[in-house]
Amino acid sequence: MSKTMHAAVYHGPHDIRYEQVPRPEIGPDEILLKVINAHICGTDLRILHGGHRKYPEGTVRIPGHEVAGVIEAVGENISKYAPGERVFVAPNMGEGDSRETISGNNNLDPNYRAIGINLDGAFAEYMRIPADAIRQGNVMKLGEDEDPAIAALIEPLACVLRGQNAVNVRSGDVVVVMGAGPIGMMHLRLAKARGAAAVVVSEPVEFRRQQALEFGADLVVDPINEDLKAAVDALSGGRGADVIITAAPSKIAQESALKIAAVGGRINFFGGLPKDDPFIRFDSNTVHYKELVVTGTTACSTYDCLQAADLVRSGAIKLDGMVTSRFPLSEVEAAFAAAEDGTNLRVSLVP
Repeated sequence: MSKTMHAAVYHGPHDIRYEQVPRPEIGPDEILLKVINAHICGTDLRILHGGHRKYPEGTVRIPGHEVAGVIEAVGENISKYAPGERVFVAPNMGEGDSRETISGNNNLDPNYRAIGINLDGAFAEYMRIPADAIRQGNVMKLGEDEDPAIAALIEPLACVLRGQNAVNVRSGDVVVVMGAGPIGMMHLRLAKARGAAAVVVSEPVEFRRQQALEFGADLVVDPINEDLKAAVDALSGGRGADVIITAAPSKIAQESALKIAAVGGRINFFGGLPKDDPFIRFDSNTVHYKELVVTGTTACSTYDCLQAADLVRSGAIKLDGMVTSRFPLSEVEAAFAAAEDGTNLRVSLVP
């Protein structure tokens, strides 16, 4: 096997290069993964633009954390996995003895490590899976009939699952999803799978509203030209929304969520706001008198990934139609442009 490989390497803001780099060497407790699919998500776009805190000035690193592949080689101490097996890899690792990791929230560990974030990731022909990831259960085997492109979506689905668990989406709920991007579409499908009585999608872009209808939305609303509150009240008999998920980094969405919530409603600020403009006008009396629950979730734990993998494997949720474009690794710049132009859900790099 060649000692080099091709990878898409971040060299600074707006500077990602397809180049030849050394192929990772693995230790006795590590795995070498041959990447089949690696998707570009919003975090990767933020990395590209220099907006990720784990990519400070001077960083040279391979991004990519939504990944499925086939095991190329295993270290001499590895017995649970074997070359030729297809796997999904959850990206986040905790220190192991922190309260966050022990409680199953390794994504909240203040000293977490993550593939494609502060470790080299999946936008490459091969990726090293560190020993901590193997010990902590991040490597999950796939069946021979499982599509690797779908399997690589387990990580964003796990983030969505974490968000909906936080607001206890359940049977009979009227759910409003604000934003019809890829994450919004996953929230839509998961809410329907959990028994929501109706899912309303609020989205200003027309073709995305149409896409939401195709994905199963009961109602789509243009929040710019239509009255979202009136639409939700009409659907809910005047009660309002039981659950609101802001699946877009929008201050207006977060502020309006309080207004459309039913008494006892639950709100998840799922999409984070820009670091340089994170404040909103928050009517605490609305929270007080309606007894609202307002929370947020970030990323996903390995346990979230395990649960999401079970949902996909069981057929409880379908992710077909989510991967809308595929590019060879050599066309990484075009792939990032496609991921950012607003017309795709998930763009996949296929090394």
